[in-house]
Amino acid sequence: MSAGKTGAGLPRGFACAAAHCGIRKKRSDLGIIVAERGVSAAGIFTKNRVKAAPVLVTREHLRASRGRARAIVVNSGNANCSTGAAGMAASRATARAMARELGCAEREILVCSTGVIGLPLDAGLITSVLPSLVAARAGAAESFEAFSGAIMTTDTRPKRSFARCRLGGKTVRIAGCAKGAGMIHPQMATMLAFLTTDAAVPPALLSRLLRRVAERTFNAISVDGDTSTNDTVLLLASGDSGAALRSGTAETEKFAQALERVCADLALQIVADGEGATHVAEIEVRGAPSHRAARRVAETIATSPLVKTALAGADPNWGRILAAAGRAGVPFDPDRVRVWMAGRLVCRRGTPVPFDEADLHRRLLEPKFSLAIDLGAGRGSARMWTCDITAEYVRINASYRT
Repeated sequence: MSAGKTGAGLPRGFACAAAHCGIRKKRSDLGIIVAERGVSAAGIFTKNRVKAAPVLVTREHLRASRGRARAIVVNSGNANCSTGAAGMAASRATARAMARELGCAEREILVCSTGVIGLPLDAGLITSVLPSLVAARAGAAESFEAFSGAIMTTDTRPKRSFARCRLGGKTVRIAGCAKGAGMIHPQMATMLAFLTTDAAVPPALLSRLLRRVAERTFNAISVDGDTSTNDTVLLLASGDSGAALRSGTAETEKFAQALERVCADLALQIVADGEGATHVAEIEVRGAPSHRAARRVAETIATSPLVKTALAGADPNWGRILAAAGRAGVPFDPDRVRVWMAGRLVCRRGTPVPFDEADLHRRLLEPKFSLAIDLGAGRGSARMWTCDITAEYVRINASYRT
């Protein structure tokens, strides 16, 4: 089993294409993934009460089709959120036009959007390009790369990951791409992510596997504590490898591990590309009263502005970590706490441990490092990934529309 940013062959049964349709001024802003026949499909979506029209339409289509799909259509530059009935009509018109091109039911088309909230989306810009886009689709790596570029907004680079594993003597491939750099936080972290595999997986099992894997990957990252209105992760399974999965088997577990590696890789790429970010920190919480409590502490540390600005300055200010844990609403005795930064113990029993500050500062200048805290209050544990907040984050988000 392997995973990484360069793939040795894409999953069979899928083709991609990308184009500029005019939503954005110059760059590619429309992409499609097409399954050459109906495939299993699963999705997870934002928990924000404000949900964009494409989220509502895609959820409806997955229910109506009972987890079957033929294509995904994605636009960037406009979130099609808070756009009322016109926004719903635009998403439906997109799905209807794509279904017409493929000769399938409208419910088999999944639509996604990303960009500015509250701007009307001209569906005509999308539908006028779909015929040429469908005709240009290909299963080549270049087409997948073009698609992953078309979905970006403030991302500085595309995010792709691949894996393959042997199941029942057959090679199964998994490919994924994602966009996300700001408004990143559970649930579900702010992103669009698209995954394909040529394993044969029934829709119900596919959905369970995606939810399980997302909880440990896409739901374990935070850039700025904000959750978007458009978050969507979609997973399609063509079955073209000939390897069929069933619940509770060793081969299904092997597939799940490969899927998790792809999702974890994409999630960490999102954190590393956080708007203005210069450092990625892995946060580990141990010794909490429960796993849920540990997760609450990890999220509080990951979203603390004081912790994140200390990370930006490579400042070994461990007191900010301890203070963030203390306000998470989780009971523990401060006199039993230990804290590590970049592998160096800096706090024991709630009090300072002598350390070489210059050495630790150098360690915190590295692009990636760890923060760990043991609460001494139980056996609960959790892990999250976050990044620092810099002045560049403010600059990007102060002028997002202008």
